[in-house]
Amino acid sequence: MCYNLRENNNGGEIVLSKELVHEIIATVLKYGGDFAEVFVEKRYTNSFEMKNGDLENASSGNSFGVGIRGFLNTQAVYAYTNDLSRESLLNTAKRVGEALGEIKIKDLTLNLTPKEFKNKHIVLLYPEDISKKKKVDVMKRAYSSAKNYSDLIKQVVVRYWEYNQNILVANSEGIFAEDNRVRTRLMISAVAEHNGIMETGFYGPGAGMGFEFFDRIDVEEAGKAAARTAVKMVKADQAPAGKLPVVIANEFGGVIFHEAVGHALEATSVAKGASVFAGKLGQKVAAECVSAVDDGTIPNAWGSTNIDDEGTPTRRNLLIEKGVLKGYMIDKLGGRRMNMEPTGSARRQDYTFAPTSRMTNTFILPGDNYPEEIIANTEYGLYAKRMGGGSVNPATGEFNFAVNEGYLIENGKITKPVRGATLIGKGYEIIQKIDMVGNDIARGQGMCGSISGSIPADVGQPTIRVSEIIVGGRNK
Repeated sequence: MCYNLRENNNGGEIVLSKELVHEIIATVLKYGGDFAEVFVEKRYTNSFEMKNGDLENASSGNSFGVGIRGFLNTQAVYAYTNDLSRESLLNTAKRVGEALGEIKIKDLTLNLTPKEFKNKHIVLLYPEDISKKKKVDVMKRAYSSAKNYSDLIKQVVVRYWEYNQNILVANSEGIFAEDNRVRTRLMISAVAEHNGIMETGFYGPGAGMGFEFFDRIDVEEAGKAAARTAVKMVKADQAPAGKLPVVIANEFGGVIFHEAVGHALEATSVAKGASVFAGKLGQKVAAECVSAVDDGTIPNAWGSTNIDDEGTPTRRNLLIEKGVLKGYMIDKLGGRRMNMEPTGSARRQDYTFAPTSRMTNTFILPGDNYPEEIIANTEYGLYAKRMGGGSVNPATGEFNFAVNEGYLIENGKITKPVRGATLIGKGYEIIQKIDMVGNDIARGQGMCGSISGSIPADVGQPTIRVSEIIVGGRNK
């Protein structure tokens, strides 16, 4: 590997040696607990914000810190520090052990063997190596494309965000692994105004890549995508309300599955029995046409890593197969509570958070229908082309999501645009009502928040049809 958290930027002085990592783990176990873990993070972050063509905000920085965690059976204690002195680290480890309340291991023989793995996420142009001017030029291209799309566009905001994160994870089971994660994202918001009405369009592509990402996407088209949504919706009629068939487009349409189903399949909820899917492995939970996975191994995907934040290799986890629940997403603590093996699903925002089970790249698998066929087979309903934000209760599966860009379907054809639609329902009921699944799978990028912070996550699906969802809008 070309990166090493134990060396400084000059590749010389040891910052956190293997011997010190061993000593931290041993100290936790000396004072309490039956498992100890050390997480070391070094991160470079850079962000810009452009409003109406002018760069208004720019920030960059480096952070370095250490998180120390201990388990005693199914109890856990976590502490973190950015004081890297041996005295501070060992004192923090001692407090973690003492807080667990019972000494389990006094003598420890630990073989910390560096774990080697093939890096699936090759980065060509690291953030630190690219000039600010080149990054701002990308933002200007996106801005101009969005602003010039229509005279109705009154404001455009472009955000650029990137980071380069190096981590080291070691634990009392002998794990000693490092990983490098680079993320780059461009986010465009466009506001259209017409007759006193304002609507916003958004598009935010990202990847686990460096600056080469902008050779892979059409920056101008990204700007147009945000503007197009705003312009279409600002002249649209109000959406109808009631129970309707809803066709949900591919890509970011997968946010509903992510929020309303995915979170309920994480050990964070399942282990506590606070999930509608707890205890249902092997049972039919969705329509037969529905299969879904969480896959953290996709090369350079927004939510991918080589290892998770506990040092477990990521993998492709089959969640639902032909309607049958096949698996959960499990971290080490959740695995203890569920008596199941971890699935490479432990994630955290940074060293200030303890890891827990989280999604990586979660999506419904493609089916046999063409998108045009799905529309043609829908006499009347709503076409949700772009989804927005929403809320969900993992315990009940109840959700409420905004449709950022919607259209009526009439006589098997997409007709006029409609705005103000919301989709309301329960995740476990909706996935049973999916009756057509397209073959046009695509993924979109977003930030997922939970108890271990905000993390990059892909959502995705092909075009799907739900036979009936409550649509919030305006009754005629």
